[in-house]
Amino acid sequence: MTRRATALGTGHYLPARIVPNSEFEATLDTSDEWIRARSGIARRRFAAEGETTSDLALHAARAALGNAGLTADDIDGVIVATSTPDLTFPSVATMVQADLGMTHGFAFDVQAVCAGFVYALATANAMIVSGQAERLLLIGAETFSRIMDWSDRSTCVLFGDGAGALVLGATEGTGTNADRGILSVDLNSDGRYRDMLYVDGGVSTTGEAGKLRMQGNALFRQAIEKLAATAETALAKVGLSGPDVDWIVPHQANIRIIQGTAKKLGLSMDRVIVTVQDHGNTSAASIPLALSVGVAEGRIREGDLLLSEAIGGGLAWGAVVLRW
Repeated sequence: MTRRATALGTGHYLPARIVPNSEFEATLDTSDEWIRARSGIARRRFAAEGETTSDLALHAARAALGNAGLTADDIDGVIVATSTPDLTFPSVATMVQADLGMTHGFAFDVQAVCAGFVYALATANAMIVSGQAERLLLIGAETFSRIMDWSDRSTCVLFGDGAGALVLGATEGTGTNADRGILSVDLNSDGRYRDMLYVDGGVSTTGEAGKLRMQGNALFRQAIEKLAATAETALAKVGLSGPDVDWIVPHQANIRIIQGTAKKLGLSMDRVIVTVQDHGNTSAASIPLALSVGVAEGRIREGDLLLSEAIGGGLAWGAVVLRW
């Protein structure tokens, strides 16, 4: 028998404030048509004043636990993927742990920007498969609206705030690709490309949070090639290929990247979970948000083969193959 990390429940949370593309027309040289054509985004959510990343994460965590039929007492640890923590330290995960009433286990954050949830999945999978944990609560949560340069129309219209969560638990499989749970992981990074997407501030440089900066065209050219390659690698590790996939649940950055990656994998868009039009780019929150939406809408069902891939600042990118 083979120990697997299997999905037990999902949940998500979105701030109340909906920001349509038209809201940017008053302050920027842009339009709803321009934003939709270049990104596929129609609207996004922004956190309210005083609403923090840990607040969003907590709501998503409670939803996922409820969906799994579990309580915080059943969880061994909390892992949060975020690039927009409440504070420099302690971690968002410890804040969620406390607010859930957990006085046992462990909690820590993972930072790989938009690829953060893939890295969190890889970390949780390793801990469960090795026997270090039985059940883990994974959360992707971001308040990217706090690091936007509102005068830069090429970036500030693309991002949104939100959180998604997934409960993973240990199960026994046969060791084949027919097992439920995480089947394979592929992680990559290349720091030579770090200037393509970064924040121009930090603790040991400016002492301030800074603003997001992005070389959009250059990043676009890197994204499709790297996402398709990591997806193919992850699938090949378990003797699978694009046509075997029931659903791609990708990082929701840009509809053209999503379309381009699906095309390279030989899959039509009706086999892709797409939420970018409603949420914008929520960075590390986008994959668990899309997973939760797909499950809630009844599209993702037990036994489906899922492929999730993401690329973000670093550059860091990767893919996970998971049977639901």
